[in-house]
Amino acid sequence: MALNSISPKAKIGTNVTVGDFTVIKDDVEIGNNVEIGSNVIVDNGARISDNVKLHHGAVISTIPQDLKFAGEVSTLEIGENTIVREYATLNRGTVASGKTVVGKNCLLMAYAHVAHDCRVGNNVIIANSGNLGGHVEIDDWAIVGGIVAVHQFVKIGTHTILAGFTKAVKDIPPYIMAGDNPMRFEGLNVIGLKRRGFTPEQIDGIKEFYKILYRSGLNISDAVKKIKESLPETAETNTILGFISGSTRGILTDK
Repeated sequence: MALNSISPKAKIGTNVTVGDFTVIKDDVEIGNNVEIGSNVIVDNGARISDNVKLHHGAVISTIPQDLKFAGEVSTLEIGENTIVREYATLNRGTVASGKTVVGKNCLLMAYAHVAHDCRVGNNVIIANSGNLGGHVEIDDWAIVGGIVAVHQFVKIGTHTILAGFTKAVKDIPPYIMAGDNPMRFEGLNVIGLKRRGFTPEQIDGIKEFYKILYRSGLNISDAVKKIKESLPETAETNTILGFISGSTRGILTDK
């Protein structure tokens, strides 16, 4: 009796290992040097890059948990070197965008959930039972803590860290720590920024930006105007300003 079910139509690269009782469907593409554990489902639409590790019980590219889904063809893309731990669930896209994307060098811990049409950048960590609603966007180097609920359509900026046991219903701008309940701004992600090579001058510039944004008593639009008038233009200020201008759910507050 076969211990797993691998479709002959699936495109599978070299040096791929597959554990017992795993199912790989027809419309699947798997790169080289991929490790797939036991009891994994790799459903239609999966596009898995080189050196990915899918641990036991992971559920990859199953249909969206969206009542509007009508069986359209869509995909779930996983970038190189990403690790998906036990029992994480990753749904493919809907007609809205056609795909769900998880970038390179990510770590999705046990029981994490990535819903339909999400965009997860590179070097992102989603801790145990972190749950992303549909259409969530997470920029590079962000960390989502354990048992965090992220509302659909929320955007999370680069180099942010979200404390565990929280919920994100507003967009979370770059470089910060967010926590408490309701979630609020709790300062800069200084340790993360230092680990990733940001200089003291860069960190001080980011700090000045958020001092005006959150501590000046101004509303967001007036604070942005003051920032543009009073702070020098840097890559970091441009990143934050671009994030704020692209926000659709409103920016996280400090209260």
